Amino acid sequence: MSRRDLSAGPLIAAAALIFCFLAAPVAGLALNLSPRDIAATFSSPATEGAVVTSLVTATVSTVLAGILGIPLAFALARFAFPAKPIVAALVYLPLVLPPVSAGILLLILYGPYGLVGGVLSPHGILLVDTDAGIVLAQVFVSAPYVIVAARSAFESIEREYEEAATSMGAGIWAVFRHISLPMARGGIAAGLILGWMRCLGEFGATVILAYHPYSLPVLNFVNLNSTGLTTALPLALLALLLGLAVLIVLFVLDALDLRIAAGRTPS
Repeated sequence: MSRRDLSAGPLIAAAALIFCFLAAPVAGLALNLSPRDIAATFSSPATEGAVVTSLVTATVSTVLAGILGIPLAFALARFAFPAKPIVAALVYLPLVLPPVSAGILLLILYGPYGLVGGVLSPHGILLVDTDAGIVLAQVFVSAPYVIVAARSAFESIEREYEEAATSMGAGIWAVFRHISLPMARGGIAAGLILGWMRCLGEFGATVILAYHPYSLPVLNFVNLNSTGLTTALPLALLALLLGLAVLIVLFVLDALDLRIAAGRTPS
């Protein structure tokens, strides 16, 4: 591109504008942080408990979303069945549903008087205001990220490899395990990481279904209402650092070309 070519000016201006818009809150956070507030908030037992709760539940939720969602993604990518459009639409639904509305829907289903919760609560199995409730909320909002990414990865695989294995007598499970899954592992890994990040930042559905124990986003909201920015900003920084660590992992996977193993011959 010639240096005298000024036609790229609008593109550069638009790119710079959206970058500044996205980066400005982070810069504002850095300018308003107090080292003393950071030290006090980070050393608080409430913060430690919220971080542990968020990390554990986000990990459990992501594992569940992967175990249950990846087979569904494979079915959507490879099989034709009458209800496929309905299933695909329901998979996308949590992506467009407001988080608070999602929490309300989960509450009427898993609450003590709900269809599922009403059956479990007489036996002492409570889902509201428990770690299990947090996991339910996180799986509901994060599973679509895993399923969509995995489906895209499966669809990018050339079918000749799967067809060759089938022609030699391999069953669906063997094809999935030894051909499709290894070749799609990069896209699946990216989807799992995005799902984990979504779990870590989940607030709306969680605050409705499981206000206690506090996850990191819920504690951040509680601190903002009780003490203002003094403890809310350090928690926002902590959430930012956790998210940044995951982004670094995602960028490393991208650099190693492990997002989608399209066209790669299976070992």
